[in-house]
Amino acid sequence: MREATTTTLSERLGAGGAAVREGTAADSVHGRVPRLVAAPPDTAAAAALLAAAHHHRLASVARGNGTAIGWGAPPLRCDLVVDTTALTGIEHAAGDLVVRAGAGTPLAELREHLARAGQRLTLDPLVPGGTVGGAVATGLSGPRRMAHGPLRDLVIGMTVVRADGVAASSGGRVVKNVAGYDLGKLHTGALGTLGLITSVTFRLHPVPPALRLVSAEAPDAAVLQEWTARVLRSAAVPAAVELRWPAGGPPRLEVLLEGSEGGIDARAAEVAALLTAPETADTPPPGWGALPGADRDTLLKITAPVANAAQAARDVRAAARAEHTEAAVGGSAGAGVLYAAVPAAADPAAVAGVVARARDALAGAGGSVTVARTAPGLAGADLDRWGPVGGLGLMRAVKDRFDPHRLLSPGRGPGGI
Repeated sequence: MREATTTTLSERLGAGGAAVREGTAADSVHGRVPRLVAAPPDTAAAAALLAAAHHHRLASVARGNGTAIGWGAPPLRCDLVVDTTALTGIEHAAGDLVVRAGAGTPLAELREHLARAGQRLTLDPLVPGGTVGGAVATGLSGPRRMAHGPLRDLVIGMTVVRADGVAASSGGRVVKNVAGYDLGKLHTGALGTLGLITSVTFRLHPVPPALRLVSAEAPDAAVLQEWTARVLRSAAVPAAVELRWPAGGPPRLEVLLEGSEGGIDARAAEVAALLTAPETADTPPPGWGALPGADRDTLLKITAPVANAAQAARDVRAAARAEHTEAAVGGSAGAGVLYAAVPAAADPAAVAGVVARARDALAGAGGSVTVARTAPGLAGADLDRWGPVGGLGLMRAVKDRFDPHRLLSPGRGPGGI
């Protein structure tokens, strides 16, 4: 970093319109307290801010409402937190089923806006209180990803600011414009290591008029796996097939059906006939689809072939028991993407043991385990968060091109990116 007084830095960072203040312990990222916090009101101010930060070689970390600030590895440096909560705004082209939203726009506000037009962004809220930018930066996709694809497939355009302060946009306000797909996919799930997202354009879907949730408790993972296979082979066409396995209880399969009123009860009956002692509801319970465990738990992301998803959940729970702790598991059995929550009180050695044992168990079946989020007490723990990472050389080359001085969330991504 080129040395400058805090007052001088504040003046230079705020010259483009960003509000700048000194960082506090409440602004820490994985325990690293930033020297300054800046909140740009628009893309132009964000570009001026990052250009000034680039000039002074300040390492920056983006933050919205802070619900995802614990995701990824600790940044190697954190001189500046870029607060995106002023980057709000909703431009809704209802006739085109498209919306552009500022990165700091709360997802709840966006959902309410779209619902008034009978539309939705098909992104289930896995973490309460999140923003558009946080959802895209973490790439969190909920239960309906099985039918509509992961979040990155809903992004049709994006505006980002590069590390050197240059703003770039891709895509447009119509779904058929495919120019933005690559940029959107590049930044979705990148944890802010490639650029500062200032706005995102999404494709939308009409809100289905009818919904049914058919669920049943399974005696073990083998039965749960068989039920999943039956449902996926059926003609019911579910929107989501979720697995819920709390730390202290039996596993449960939840099948979400959406569509027109005519026929949905027949589809629900077809699914119910495939399960034992099923229950059917016309609305999901509160918190349906949310991540397992508590907010401060260590969270593992598990991917596995759909044919082995329930078995993968069983293996991770067994790994936790072997380390004298426990794991609640939940996620999409229909897409093969699950999350496991290890209690925040578990010590670093136990968490590392769970991860290692689970990786060994899943490796033969084509599964993987990464540490998506660590408990606050494990921020500095020596954990192998990513395991083997395919395409790491390409990812590093992209980082070198977008951020050669490693100023954007340095070290937060796979392989120290």
